[in-house]
Amino acid sequence: MNIRPARINPTSMTRSTCPYCGVGCGVLIGRDESGTVVVKGDPDHPANFGRLCSKGTALAETISLDDRLLAPRINGREAEWDEALDLVAERFSEVIANHGPDAVAFYVSGQLLTEDYYVANKLMKGFIGSANIDTNSRLCMASSVAGHRRAFGTDTVPGLYEDLEEADLVVLTGSNLAWCHPVLYQRLVAAKAARPAMKFVVIDPRRTATCDIADLHLPIASGGDGALFNALLAEIDRQGAVDRAYLDHVNGFDEALSAARASDPARSGLSDEQIAAFCDLWIGTEKVVTVYSQGINQSSSGSDKVNAILNCHLATGRIGKAGMGPFSVTGQPNAMGGREVGGLANMLACHMDIENPAHRAAVQGFWQAPTIADKPGLKAVDMFRAVAEGKIKAIWIIHTNPVVSMPDADAVRAALEGCDVVVVSDVTDRTDTAKLGHVLLPATAWAEKEGTVTNSDRTISRQRRVLPAPGQARHDWRILADVACRMGWDAEFSWTLTSEVFAEYAALSGVAGAQGVDFDISDLAGITPSEYAALAPFTWPQGPAKKGGRFFAEGQFHTPDGKARMLPIVPRAPQSAPSADYPYRLNTGRTRDQWHTMTRTAKSARLNQHLGEPYLEIHPLDADALGLGPADLVEVTSPEGRAVLRVLLSDAVRPGEVFAPMHWTAETASAARIDALVKAVTDPVSGQPESKASVVALKRFAASWYGFAVSGQDEPAPDAPYWTRLRSSSGWRMELAGTEAPEDWVAYARTLFNLPQAEAATVLDPARGGARIAFHNDGRLLAALFVGREPIALARTHIVARVGAENAASVLAGRPGADAPDPGPTICACLNVGLNQIREAIETGRALTVPALGEALGAGTSCGSCRPELAALITRFRLPEAAE
Repeated sequence: MNIRPARINPTSMTRSTCPYCGVGCGVLIGRDESGTVVVKGDPDHPANFGRLCSKGTALAETISLDDRLLAPRINGREAEWDEALDLVAERFSEVIANHGPDAVAFYVSGQLLTEDYYVANKLMKGFIGSANIDTNSRLCMASSVAGHRRAFGTDTVPGLYEDLEEADLVVLTGSNLAWCHPVLYQRLVAAKAARPAMKFVVIDPRRTATCDIADLHLPIASGGDGALFNALLAEIDRQGAVDRAYLDHVNGFDEALSAARASDPARSGLSDEQIAAFCDLWIGTEKVVTVYSQGINQSSSGSDKVNAILNCHLATGRIGKAGMGPFSVTGQPNAMGGREVGGLANMLACHMDIENPAHRAAVQGFWQAPTIADKPGLKAVDMFRAVAEGKIKAIWIIHTNPVVSMPDADAVRAALEGCDVVVVSDVTDRTDTAKLGHVLLPATAWAEKEGTVTNSDRTISRQRRVLPAPGQARHDWRILADVACRMGWDAEFSWTLTSEVFAEYAALSGVAGAQGVDFDISDLAGITPSEYAALAPFTWPQGPAKKGGRFFAEGQFHTPDGKARMLPIVPRAPQSAPSADYPYRLNTGRTRDQWHTMTRTAKSARLNQHLGEPYLEIHPLDADALGLGPADLVEVTSPEGRAVLRVLLSDAVRPGEVFAPMHWTAETASAARIDALVKAVTDPVSGQPESKASVVALKRFAASWYGFAVSGQDEPAPDAPYWTRLRSSSGWRMELAGTEAPEDWVAYARTLFNLPQAEAATVLDPARGGARIAFHNDGRLLAALFVGREPIALARTHIVARVGAENAASVLAGRPGADAPDPGPTICACLNVGLNQIREAIETGRALTVPALGEALGAGTSCGSCRPELAALITRFRLPEAAE
């Protein structure tokens, strides 16, 4: 059934910002006629103009309290706030007194609001006196920061979102924009429709959904980006496209060009013809924007790749002007805010430099701090190594799940298990990391908290509170300030309102502006609580020297001599090379409808329906060589870890390369923590891990049975070597597999579902290894288990929908009757349109284009991120006679 837009009372709407990716979409939150919370896109927000992706559309489905941490806990028992805060302050103070300030650390998150980030940074760097505060943004955007700082003198994104629409050529490199930043992708689709001459190049080892708009797809070799952009720089010079006048604002051109000429283009993995086509298109199109994201950054040479891109824009002067420039798109909602406020271990607040004595003195004087960190702290990977080595004895982890998301995640888990003091602030105790915390502190979540975030084009927007804080949950900045007060700094952390924290931060940015730094929002230093409440989105800077707009069209960089720096780039291969023992290259990333480690998105049943199981995307030729078939299970091993994943055959990956999503945790799957397989090697400049180029071995997981289960009861506790567990529209759904079958499937199912006395309907076939068991009460289905010796073909969507319905035994057929067609696996998550519905519309000739599918079924008419998949299905299912 399609989901119809709820009727909302416009007078009850609150403007806020989506908590997912760095696009920073504006949302309207309100209640429908029944009082249910609903969310829709804000048509007046400059990032999205009303558009939302599937995740944003489902936000109202993620605010339930069923897994919330609602009170502080100390070693597993509930405690009062005073006891918990006293303990945190006491233990951190003891460690500092006995071992020095560098024996403690904060590991924070792009999920924090800027005000939270500001307080954490102030406490650690200005009062504790260490720079051991780093953020999970280190895992996604640190190489971009390093590249910007090396080239521009500061971490500045030069352009604006409208440049994407004003460009004549958009190059997307290391960015599956269609799935990871869907609203920006839809802005590009709309721009192309308005200006068909607009061109797109997608540079990616995989053929992703983003390639749907590509005029040219370049399947680059892993790590080959530096070689490609070096080839472009050399060709820019050869074709006479260097802007000699702009080079008056640039140092290092000759050295960069010499390195580019010496570079071997073949290391890109592309043919001479592909490289020439790309260079000719880029050089021949003045208004070009190069968009890059994790595929560039998550590399042991990520900073150099960023600078290779920046070199090309600096050499041509194509920067800071309408429709042209390099553009880094961030992964998290407030990755930019964290960068601006000094959330990284090697920066001070407001883009000031921790290694600059004048900047340190300015910040210390403004804060009236007893000390100031005078050297960079430990970056994420090194931070957890220091925990493992006992050098860091107390760590406070806030809104992130490093036991899942850090490289070599098993080592991170072991490090925290051995740490003296682990404090975790989060909205839930159900994360792999929270389970290791000695002290758990309940924080407010999205829609309960107040503050600001900064998106990828420097637009600062408000997140606003529309729901009360549940239980004893508190705002993160308040928790941090309360601990700071208990450590002896009452006066310096005495805010009572979020707006006061923001006003102090804005005032500090004026100090930065006076130092010649780019980040300055001091026009808002005197903001009142009422003005803060009404604050509309704005683009920084907003200070005496500059108000909004682009950077660097006329030079004016933030280096000592005011000139940009071009760097000589020598491309490097990934640090791990395939071998006889580990012959496959592993790429990692996101799926369309899930987010990070799924603490929010997995609460939405419809977001779990599209690619709702951890999988390994593998080329059919590799699968054949390994004896792997569709829906088999594959064991994936690296020198660091192991996973068991479902096989997804796809020629979108190259032979010898595989892809796996990074979302699943020990809470949602038996063995799918993908970052446990990733080697903890980092870029030497940025400290960012190489998350897309590990090496792995593959072999078929020798399952003797496979199962599918549904339950409307309490959360099942699967007992199997392989399992996955996610919420469904009626409770829970699970995939299961094992190497040895239980002797009694009915007894196994009763334990699985905790239904020792429920009535059971069974179809058992011991000779063929099959079992189908349905538990019911007064004829209503409570739970069901389906087992076979091979992966089971079932109408899973139909079975999920039957939980709670009458005539429980009928579900054992595994398929609906003729009077109840099965919609099939969900393709359009926004409007719940299934594969079988789409196939029927195509095969009957009812809808043979993507717009026609939208007209007939609604598919692709909301966020649009499923449109590339719809186009592929039309090609796959269109009958020859229908195509004529």
